[in-house]
Amino acid sequence: MEFGIIELLTLIGALGFFIYGMKVMSDGIQKVAGSKMRSILSKMTSNRFLGITTGFILTALLQSSSATTVMIVSFVNAGLLSLVESIGVIMGANIGTTITAWLISLLGFKVKISSIALPIIAIGFPMMFSSKSNIKAWAEVLIGFALLFMGLDALKESVPNLKENAEFLSFLSSYADMGTISLLIFIGVGTILTLVVQSSSAAMALTLVMCYEGYIPFELAAAMVLGENIGTTITANLAALVGNVHAKRAARAHFIFNIFGVIWMIFAFQFFINSIDSYMISNMDL
Repeated sequence: MEFGIIELLTLIGALGFFIYGMKVMSDGIQKVAGSKMRSILSKMTSNRFLGITTGFILTALLQSSSATTVMIVSFVNAGLLSLVESIGVIMGANIGTTITAWLISLLGFKVKISSIALPIIAIGFPMMFSSKSNIKAWAEVLIGFALLFMGLDALKESVPNLKENAEFLSFLSSYADMGTISLLIFIGVGTILTLVVQSSSAAMALTLVMCYEGYIPFELAAAMVLGENIGTTITANLAALVGNVHAKRAARAHFIFNIFGVIWMIFAFQFFINSIDSYMISNMDL
């Protein structure tokens, strides 16, 4: 398959489809939760472990760690949260963002959700015209969920067959067997990819699709995911540019936390990869 400008635009469009579906669903969930989300968040961050749990649940619901961290930065900027309280929620947000990857891996590849996406939209569409704001918000959740998986399906169809791409295979053969250098290169690729698409979930979806199709080995995909954890911090740091010094500190804490997480994982990378391999071999039904 030749990969020209039309194919590139199709790939970008599919990625945009996925991101838009995620945004619609996220906005709908925020509207459903309403002001309760803010009051609950402010009450559940005094305890560090409650803060981590809150960050996890909030990000799992919103399907966006960026939305959670930007919200936290705005709370710190407004004086509703202290820096110490915000760090726990940011830690939880990093855990909660993995829910998107699990949804994709468990449902996006094994279950053809895109085949029932249109019926889901058919259910949600009439709800959009309701006079009740809560029902309209639930319509956004349903439609966003359907669009997200339609986007994922389009993404799978539009990713080029890299196995037939001589340049890509040459790149892999040149950089895939260089040990730590290969690891660092693909961490950089993951970081740049997330900076470009401005969504770690979208970058992770693209990485999962490429790994699932066999275009990149698991080890390199894992390295890219590490890089995506660095790239995702840019959104909160951009939001903090217009904030006060406390908001900037919260955003920097997010960046430093993720950087240190990636650094220690680099040293434990081979052990981590071997552990995952052993676990998956013993649980082949997963």
